[in-house]
Amino acid sequence: MKVLIVHAHPEPRSLNGSLKDVAVETLEGAGHDVRVSDLYAMKWKAQVDADDFGAAAESPLRVVRNSGRAFERGELTADVLAEQEKLRWADTVIFQFPLWWYAMPAILKGWVDRVFTYGFGYGVGVHDDTRYGDRYGEGTLAGKRALLSVTVGGPEAHYTARGINGPIEDLLFPIHHGILYYPGIEALPPFVVYRVDRYTDEDFAVAAKAWRERLLTLETTAPIPFRRQNFGDYTMPSLRLKPGLERPGTSGFGLHVAG
Repeated sequence: MKVLIVHAHPEPRSLNGSLKDVAVETLEGAGHDVRVSDLYAMKWKAQVDADDFGAAAESPLRVVRNSGRAFERGELTADVLAEQEKLRWADTVIFQFPLWWYAMPAILKGWVDRVFTYGFGYGVGVHDDTRYGDRYGEGTLAGKRALLSVTVGGPEAHYTARGINGPIEDLLFPIHHGILYYPGIEALPPFVVYRVDRYTDEDFAVAAKAWRERLLTLETTAPIPFRRQNFGDYTMPSLRLKPGLERPGTSGFGLHVAG
């Protein structure tokens, strides 16, 4: 495999930093090619602004239009172009980050905002009454796979169907479905480590062992079976799931996962 690890934690000696190191060591030891984008070490610029688009930027700024023009002309900034090239190179992407305020850290969201430009991450394919673009199972990044490796401060019970924070699958759905699957990346079930604020060395040893085992099965792990947009499950052009396709008892985000 060719694996890109996108790492988002400010402290190299953190649990996230250690899990990133375990991933590099394990994957390279198994013969895979690994590249790392350590966003804090890179001092990644998180905000989108006119500087991203060079001569393609207009006033007033139109982010979608201007990012598309800059992408077509090859005028995106060097840091963005480098990350897009890493994504083209990789067949598997691992995102290593802590869950902060029920979402990814701002620097990682800023990586998505700036790297997934119009024409690269979205806005591709025919848009008409029978097909609403190449997305949700198709797109420029189709054929790639991704895994979220996430650390969570609270206990696992808090992140279940009856837990006060809601199911972890729901909290990660906007990333799995909206960021990864939208441009065609197949999302693997996440690797989640809970109650990390009270972690001991013994806890880390257990987590590291589980993480190594998970990494060595990446190639055979089945992705989350999200429904593909343009293959008959949704009515056009409303893009509503057709009646009768849902699994018994499912609702909300679960409707968009096939049985």
